[in-house]
Amino acid sequence: MHRVVHFDIHADDPERAMRFYGELFGWTFPPYFPNYWGVVTGEEGTPGISGGLAMRRGPRPETGQPVSSFVCTVDVPSVDDCVARVRELGGSVAEPKVAIPGMAWLAYCIDTEGNIFGVYQDDPTAGSPAP
Repeated sequence: MHRVVHFDIHADDPERAMRFYGELFGWTFPPYFPNYWGVVTGEEGTPGISGGLAMRRGPRPETGQPVSSFVCTVDVPSVDDCVARVRELGGSVAEPKVAIPGMAWLAYCIDTEGNIFGVYQDDPTAGSPAP
């Protein structure tokens, strides 16, 4: 079986994208080569993957088009807080928060570059009836 080991984010404005993800998730972006930066998402040896950020080579995705790539989902402490921060940083919501019953909360957002990503909050009580 083969595991995903890297992802890429494509950006019209890489500096804007780095500010968005840096402020939202605390990611860092070491330069690798012209028009390409690393995306460090956590400490070495912890679960998860890191990736890269590249200058987009073509038109940005139009809102409402079907997704034509893999969508990465990020573990967050609070979907509600994260979605609010996405909006503050210039992003938007593609799909509002929903429960994955007995597992988690999930929402899909759009970054400043038009890319869709998910945010996921572990919660085994998600979708359970209120007490």
